Amino acid sequence: QVQLEESGGGLVQPGGSLRLSCAASRIDFDFNFMGWFRRAPGNERVLVAAITSGDTTNYADSVKGRFTVSRDNAKNTVYLQMNSLKPEDTAVYYCNARRQILGGTQEYWGQGTQVTVSS
Repeated sequence: QVQLEESGGGLVQPGGSLRLSCAASRIDFDFNFMGWFRRAPGNERVLVAAITSGDTTNYADSVKGRFTVSRDNAKNTVYLQMNSLKPEDTAVYYCNARRQILGGTQEYWGQGTQVTVSS
């Protein structure tokens, strides 16, 4: 099975920055969608940022202007650069990748990485 390996989470002060990475174990798969979701304490998992194979991006309103999503297609890796972090960004961040197959869409999830923003 395809594994999504996440890294880059940790503890950071408000106003600080973190860079998350998510690498797929299969570089020969064509993921038309790669992105990041997060689940904050007491909330549902929501989309944070996403990028397509054509480099079209989408961001949640709460992170626009602060977060940047990018991908390296040769490595099948997606990144999330997080700047000007706020305490409300504290959450478990999950990598997601999707590809089209015969009969539908195949979806993969990372294990989640904790991001904590606190002074």
